[in-house]
Amino acid sequence: MSPAEVFIQATDTDPDMKAQAVIEQAHAQLLGQLEAVPAAHEESATRFAERLYRCLAATDLTLYAAASGAAETRLLVRALRAEAKTVGDQIDALTAAGNEPGRADASRTLTGGLTLLLSAERNVLLPALRALPGVDLPALAEDFTTVLNGGELQDSTVVDVREILHGRRHPRIFTRFARLAEGESFVLVNNHAPKPLRREFEAAHPGAFAWEYVESGPEQWQVRITRVTKSV
Repeated sequence: MSPAEVFIQATDTDPDMKAQAVIEQAHAQLLGQLEAVPAAHEESATRFAERLYRCLAATDLTLYAAASGAAETRLLVRALRAEAKTVGDQIDALTAAGNEPGRADASRTLTGGLTLLLSAERNVLLPALRALPGVDLPALAEDFTTVLNGGELQDSTVVDVREILHGRRHPRIFTRFARLAEGESFVLVNNHAPKPLRREFEAAHPGAFAWEYVESGPEQWQVRITRVTKSV
């Protein structure tokens, strides 16, 4: 291990703590900028709302995605996604406000909802992610920052997990699935039949995925996983 890789867990030298600090700093900046929205020009308020939308999207594609496949955090992610939807509605109300008093009212409501959501992510989700095996929080923070700043994530159409330790595979797979648009797919390559993974998908994304075996052993399995329109 090189000196650069030596760190004390749960301190400022821990890469996970550094990654968490990056995310928390972005959150703090957004909350600070929100205070100025009521007095801002309508165009500036709209631009800020777009950044908030990107923050919600970035969080869903990275933090929520990585936690959605683990039994310990699955229900937490469902609750956070429901709260994020409420915050999205509050952002819509802010962009629809046509004057400064309207923006002030919408901004107060949004501040309350966003503060609650970000607090839950900071105090509950991020510590849970640090504890989950297989979660690469520094990589998630980097991807979060990319999306927040308007960039796009470059994802492979093939996810080969054969060289990844068993306990570290599922977060990688669920994170990739979260980035699929409806109708898009990726091919999972594994060295055993991924039946436990399918059960986790059925629990985490019921009715929202298609599962097609491309190759079924005996030494290699390939499965095409597609995001589909969830039936009502």
